[in-house]
Amino acid sequence: MSKIAMILGVIFMLTFYGGSSFYVGRKIFQWMKLLFPQMNGMIYGVIYGFFALSLIMVFLPLPAIVKGVMSWIGSYWMGILIYLVLFFLLADLLILIGSILKIIPTPIPQSIPFFASLTAILLTVSFVSYGIYNANQIKHVSYDVQTKETTLLDGTKIILISDLHLGAVNSEKRLESIVEKINKLEPDLVCIAGDIFNDDYNALKDPERAIHLLKSITATYGVYGSLGNHDGGKTFDDMITFLERSNIKLLNDEHEIIDERLVLFGRVDPSPIGGFGGMKRKDVTEEIASLDASMPIVVMDHTPSSLDQYGNEVDLVLSGHTHRGQIFPGNLITNAVFEVDYGYYQKDADSPHVIVSSGVGTWGMPMRVGSNNEIVSIHLK
Repeated sequence: MSKIAMILGVIFMLTFYGGSSFYVGRKIFQWMKLLFPQMNGMIYGVIYGFFALSLIMVFLPLPAIVKGVMSWIGSYWMGILIYLVLFFLLADLLILIGSILKIIPTPIPQSIPFFASLTAILLTVSFVSYGIYNANQIKHVSYDVQTKETTLLDGTKIILISDLHLGAVNSEKRLESIVEKINKLEPDLVCIAGDIFNDDYNALKDPERAIHLLKSITATYGVYGSLGNHDGGKTFDDMITFLERSNIKLLNDEHEIIDERLVLFGRVDPSPIGGFGGMKRKDVTEEIASLDASMPIVVMDHTPSSLDQYGNEVDLVLSGHTHRGQIFPGNLITNAVFEVDYGYYQKDADSPHVIVSSGVGTWGMPMRVGSNNEIVSIHLK
């Protein structure tokens, strides 16, 4: 049944993508025809088809260099296509409403769809340009959290990052700046809440440099990580070796007592893409209940779903995954899907504090619109 569902899902995605690409390609062609009446449709089709197929070509057995180039082109094309579809549909809807209300004459003058398409293209250029710029900025946000216990003495500073997506476009370029900013914050503890990789370890251009940078993170009690849904697949063993060499201690449904100050628990993500080498997420209810109640309990759980599984014995849950939608209007979707898709949340006084980061990297399109790459400081008191 799961295979049938997967096949149907792939068919739906290809149909949707094909339909969207055809719609956008036709709209651009019609607009350009008004500018250049002698334009050759076949040449246009080949050029447009190259960009439209770039997302699909990365799944073909191509040479690594070719696949890398196609991945780079396809990542940018993904964001461009989303906004072209959005703004072309909005333009068509406004023209339709204008026609129904008799605001626009019938037959519709050519100038109206021309300038409507021009507006859609200019808006796309604006949103994509801003998104690319903003994706290369790293913000810092801070939260104060009052724990139920008092063993922290003068408090503890946790730095939370998630969704590095190493191997994605521009991910390794940002890493040096990320590490530098973390070290300037002088953390007691660094938590990486999943999606350290972007599905495929082999997508990293310079893993040795990345290891060197991650090893240079300075934190009083070290760097800990948990697995996200993109941290699995065929290269899972290589990922684990990378983390070990980077001095990042992975907690797979297990805990670590940090200097008798707090308990840090790391969860395995429930939906790994390609699997975690046979490892499955466990039910850790009894284990968490048996932990020393004299210390605050902090849980790293990549995906902020089923938060009710954590009772009042847990002080703080650290998550990522949502990217806060990454590009508008994606935030409207994540806000509807998750109980909390970003920021600080506490259901009631007896529930744990929850902090969801929008992530410090990007997945797919290397753009951020309506969300930021961020490093999170958490002051436990």
